[in-house]
Amino acid sequence: MTFEPLYSLSGLFVGALVGITGVGGGSLMTPVLVLLFGVHPATAVGTDLLYAAITKTAGTAVHGMHGRINWKIVGSLAIGSVPAALLMLWLLAGVDRKSIGVTNTITTALGWLLVMTAIMLVFRGPILELARRAIGDRTPPKPTTILALTVILGFVLGVLVTLTSVGAGALGVTILLILYPRLDVREIVGSDIVHAVPLTLIGGTGYWLIGEIDWPMLFALLIGSIPGIIIGSLLAPKLHERTIRIVLAATLAVVALKLLTG
Repeated sequence: MTFEPLYSLSGLFVGALVGITGVGGGSLMTPVLVLLFGVHPATAVGTDLLYAAITKTAGTAVHGMHGRINWKIVGSLAIGSVPAALLMLWLLAGVDRKSIGVTNTITTALGWLLVMTAIMLVFRGPILELARRAIGDRTPPKPTTILALTVILGFVLGVLVTLTSVGAGALGVTILLILYPRLDVREIVGSDIVHAVPLTLIGGTGYWLIGEIDWPMLFALLIGSIPGIIIGSLLAPKLHERTIRIVLAATLAVVALKLLTG
């Protein structure tokens, strides 16, 4: 077991961006590990899932203290996401994860999710407005329909997060805002973070059981990211968050292009 300071430096950088923008570390950390350090995609995803479970636990405590958690949404998402995560782990355990096919599947899925995340970062407002206009004066969906759609969303997020470690943040929040337009955005974000904790913990534990966790790398990332998140949170009020989001979205788009084109 050797300690790699560059992992901690990357954790510091990613943690600071998470603190400033609130964007999940998965959309940043996994591509950094794959492209910058040459970590195998399966190992990068598994390690990042445990990393996310640990760092999001702190976010859960903060949102819980402020009463920003809608447990009905959390439970509905989990009904779909937990079986999906277990299904994906079962499929991954039964294949050669070092094969070209599996590697290409993970990197391609990751690339397209980064493209979608970049779009949500820049155009979430217009997308939500377009959705509201499309719904217009139509009769609001029944509570049972909203519940079913939330469970389906949870299933999709379970598949995406377990396969790539990306999806529960920008994508999940945007769709939840469309499904629950009357809820405070802070309650949606808080509920999404709380739901991500068991999902990433189950995913990370599953990758651990199939031998895809790099523990020294995980510890090194945490050493850098925890102070990074604190620094980013302190800097956030002093920075132009919209500009940061645009720069981050452009960066994710470039990274996605690299992943998709090889």
